[in-house]
Amino acid sequence: MSDDRNGSIGWFLAGLGLGAIVGLLYAPKSGRETREELLDRLEDGRDYVKKRGEDARDRATEWVDKGKEAVGRHKESISSAIDAGRQAYRESVGDKK
Repeated sequence: MSDDRNGSIGWFLAGLGLGAIVGLLYAPKSGRETREELLDRLEDGRDYVKKRGEDARDRATEWVDKGKEAVGRHKESISSAIDAGRQAYRESVGDKK
């Protein structure tokens, strides 16, 4: 799934670049107007990519936090099970002696 997202962003950027080139070739506007429009669109694209990156970072941080919580809960359960196993072993060995 992450490969699909990375590929989508790559295709988005490739399309953005290709669109800019085609726009330059067929622009009915003056050079200055075309450059200003291209810069505006490039800035919009940059803002889009920046926003998507921030969203991905926030999601990853959330997943890491949830993972840490789960590990903490399981760690307590495992510690309890190990302690119970040790106690059972001690009682078993103590009965044989």
